[in-house]
Amino acid sequence: MIETSALPCGIRLVTETMPDVRSVAVAYWVGTGSRDEPGELAGASHFLEHLLFKGTERRTAADIAEQLDEVGGDCNAFTTKEYTTFYVRLLSDDLPLGLDIMSDIMWAPSLRPEEIEAERTVILDEILMHADEPADLAAERWQSALFPDHPLGRDTLGTASSVRRTTRDDIEAFFAHHYRPGNMVVSVAGDCRHDVVAEGLEQRFAGLAGGAAPARGKPGAEVVPLEVVHRPTEQAHLVYGARSVARFDERRWAYAVLNHVLGGGLSSRLFQKVREQRGLAYSVWSERAAYQDAGSMAVVVGTAPEHVDEVLRIVNGELELLAANGVTERELAVAKGYLRAELLLSGEDSGARMSRIGAAMLLHGEVLTVDEILGRIEAVDATDVREAAAVLASSPRTMSAVGPFDERDFESYLPATAAR
Repeated sequence: MIETSALPCGIRLVTETMPDVRSVAVAYWVGTGSRDEPGELAGASHFLEHLLFKGTERRTAADIAEQLDEVGGDCNAFTTKEYTTFYVRLLSDDLPLGLDIMSDIMWAPSLRPEEIEAERTVILDEILMHADEPADLAAERWQSALFPDHPLGRDTLGTASSVRRTTRDDIEAFFAHHYRPGNMVVSVAGDCRHDVVAEGLEQRFAGLAGGAAPARGKPGAEVVPLEVVHRPTEQAHLVYGARSVARFDERRWAYAVLNHVLGGGLSSRLFQKVREQRGLAYSVWSERAAYQDAGSMAVVVGTAPEHVDEVLRIVNGELELLAANGVTERELAVAKGYLRAELLLSGEDSGARMSRIGAAMLLHGEVLTVDEILGRIEAVDATDVREAAAVLASSPRTMSAVGPFDERDFESYLPATAAR
């Protein structure tokens, strides 16, 4: 059973009771991510992700680790473009401890100077690691080309220069502005009672009052057609795609089906034609993302440099075929079956349920039931998918490539006005 409430402190709470499990997962969702940072503080959300578990006024990082280890619990956090999430999973008997620790790190982080400097070094190493990984670099460059001169195009890690110049005062001010109950959701799933969780949160709340979701500017329509990074690698890494629909667009269900048919599964057109039938790539798939006011769909490929032209011809060919002819009834049935099973199988885990209801409440302001989601998926027909494919195929495309080539090698894939 899913229950929601707005607590007196201002936090929105959503819980899902799972009577057949003995665990509970608790997450604090902050509606601020990398797109909400000023350029000079790029990476601030990710910096805070690292810092909050480093200790509080009452607990050191070692204390937190020891207390969770003692009960077999685990904790972690992650940062996205539009939110930052901190979570803990432990036995339901230990829920009070979980609420203690999570409330402590959210309302009274120490932000000790020595911990900030230690994590600064860790994050700078993380940035270097991503730059050394060609697949990560291709994804980062594609995002920046798809949303040029907009925060959505920035990597969540920030840049080495922005991380180096961020001060403790900067971090503390960013935290005080964004980490307030009006910009937060707490989600709990597992062996729990909504009223008990609500009372526990209210008793432990010790943060600043108020707060609201950050104001955001929509990205412009322009994209950069091509980004190439020359690297003497043995494999070429490509990301190729276009803008897609935002998270509130009802066409998102059709795009989910389209994504699976194109490259989202083992039976998808690209996996079968590029890898299975022709052996042109070990890795090929498609993926979609939806933000508050924009979205994307991309094909990601790792292939030998000599196979790039042929792989891109197949990708472009499938995009055009889907736009012209749509999907077959069999493809439609397989995609719907996959999406249905993916949703239902994820519901076997308290952590996955905590994530689903928390993200839904934070991003949509409501939590659809599983049956409601299945109904939206089942309602998608072949016409819906063909129309989505037509929009995708006609949208300006962006490609990033990392490998042993330069921009001249891709001139044939550029619009005539962009070729050089």
